[in-house]
Amino acid sequence: MTADPAGPLSVPAPAKVNLYLHVMDQRDDGYHVLDSLVVFAGINDVIEISPADDLRLSFDGPFAGDLPPGPENLVLKAAARLGEAAGITLGAAIGLEKRLPVASGIGGGSADAAAVLNGLTDFWQVDPESVDLYGLALELG
Repeated sequence: MTADPAGPLSVPAPAKVNLYLHVMDQRDDGYHVLDSLVVFAGINDVIEISPADDLRLSFDGPFAGDLPPGPENLVLKAAARLGEAAGITLGAAIGLEKRLPVASGIGGGSADAAAVLNGLTDFWQVDPESVDLYGLALELG
């Protein structure tokens, strides 16, 4: 993450490549145990966070046109859930530069959601111990 006092907080959301993925036993909560080996590719989406009165999302980049614009967007869901969980009433203007193809299996949407959770935790000065970030991420997928 990088922060420039004159600009937005910038958080990379790296692509991952599964070298192998085995779906194992199903857990009691319905999720499956996964056995996987991943590497991170040299390309990423970028999340930029700036002050705003409300929570808003804009996107650009070569794959921006493939993203849902409304509340069903995973980045916006992650931001809203973190705000609710932490009792935050502040807004944030979130920009997503979508460089990774949508639904390509390289973790683009999940990486974007994780990056916004990490970025907003810093941006809103949320104590990571006060919020179940792992649980939020698990809910989001």
